[in-house]
Amino acid sequence: MMFEAFLVSTGLVAIGEIGDKTQLLSFALAQRYRAPWAILAGVILATLINHGLSAWFGSWLAGLISMFWLTVILGIGFIGLGLWMLVPDGEEELDQKRRMGPFVAAFVLFFLAEIGDKTQIATVALAARYSTDMLWVLAGSTLGMVLVNAPVIWLGALLSNGVWQRRIHMLSAALFVTMGVVTLLSLLWQ
Repeated sequence: MMFEAFLVSTGLVAIGEIGDKTQLLSFALAQRYRAPWAILAGVILATLINHGLSAWFGSWLAGLISMFWLTVILGIGFIGLGLWMLVPDGEEELDQKRRMGPFVAAFVLFFLAEIGDKTQIATVALAARYSTDMLWVLAGSTLGMVLVNAPVIWLGALLSNGVWQRRIHMLSAALFVTMGVVTLLSLLWQ
C-alpha cells in the first residue's frame, strides 16, 4: 500500500503541476538569480512544509479562510507578481537580492504560491485516502513537484542572458497578470 501511495502521489502531483503557476515561478526565479541548486532546494523545502501542513491541517486551514477571500488574495498576488516582473532591477534591489538569496526567495514565494493550489488540495485528499501512509504521500507529492519544476529551473538559468531575459520577463509578467485576472474572474462563475 505504501508503494501505491507513493506512486499515485508522485504521478498526480507531477501531472497537476505541468503548466502550473509554480512552474512559471520557478522559471522566473531562475532568470533572476541564476542559482538553480539553491532555487531547487528552496522549492523542495517549501513543498515539504506546505504539503506536510496540507496533509495534517488541510481541513482546518480551509475552514479558517473562505474560498472567496483566498481566491481574491491569490488573484491580486498574481497581478502584483506580474507587474513586479516588469520592474528592472535597481542597485538597491540587487543588494537586497544578495542579502535574501535565491534559496530564501524560492522558499517563501513557492510556499505562498502553493497555498490553495490544486496540488495542495490533492495532497490533502491523498493523505486522507492513504492515511496510514501519509509520509509516503508527502514523499510522492514532493518528488512530483521536483520532477516538473527542476527542468524549468535549469532552462530558466540557461536562458538568463540579456537578450532572452527581457523577453521572458515580459512574457512572465503577461502570464502572471492573466492568471490573476482569470482567478478574480472565476469568482463571477461560482
